[in-house]
Amino acid sequence: MAIRTKTDRENPFLQKVTQQRWLLPLVSLFLFLGIWQLLYTLLGLPAFILPSPAMVWTKFLEVFRNGIWWHNTSYTLLELALGLFFGSVIASILGYILSKTPVLEKLASPFLVGSQSVPVVAIAPLIIIWFGPGLFSKVLICALTVFFPVLVNVLVGMRQVSQDLRELMDSFKASKWQILRHLEIPASLPILLGGLRVGATLSVIGAIVGELVGSDRGLGYLINLGRGQYDTALVFVAVFSLIFLAASLYSIVLFLERRALKWQTWQET
Repeated sequence: MAIRTKTDRENPFLQKVTQQRWLLPLVSLFLFLGIWQLLYTLLGLPAFILPSPAMVWTKFLEVFRNGIWWHNTSYTLLELALGLFFGSVIASILGYILSKTPVLEKLASPFLVGSQSVPVVAIAPLIIIWFGPGLFSKVLICALTVFFPVLVNVLVGMRQVSQDLRELMDSFKASKWQILRHLEIPASLPILLGGLRVGATLSVIGAIVGELVGSDRGLGYLINLGRGQYDTALVFVAVFSLIFLAASLYSIVLFLERRALKWQTWQET
């Protein structure tokens, strides 16, 4: 462990390495596109099996200009935002309650573990049947996907809080709200935000599963539409859009994590 000093930040070598790290995703993207184009050229497969990158880009411009892309992407984004919010909030509240009542945690553990042993793909049709193919069922599937990882991280984070610090707060006659605000949340925040990062990526899976099972809007609907019409380029557009949404959500949570934990000056070397 070491403190990063101003001299380290001004080191030309370290700055060069940092710049190269920013370039690595771009290099990976061009490498991926190059391999894709090479396979398309060498294999000579028809476009409904493997379209070229240019075909996918042309299809994206087409659905973007006529509004189809934004109409469906915005619907999926709404599902993601609502599912991630409600799943994280409910999981955080329940995780905090369970961390304070060990008996209740032991009673709830079989149900929580059992609920996660069933893939969301298996229960998604039931949720669609019970609640209909509307927005609520998609948000519910998304929230269920996010729920367990966030809940586990909340439990782990609360257990990591030092008992000595708890006793110190008690000695100052701190209320439960003061202990939560000034000790438990700051001390467990790195683990909590780590769970939120996992939940942000998993929320995309939950939303797309719900749309694939039954929906008339969203990127999952575009995938079903492209598959039914053998429009593989449209399928690629929807898949890459999902990757973009997942990466964007992950980056937002990572940005919030860095802002919230900027007081931590210790970093691993």
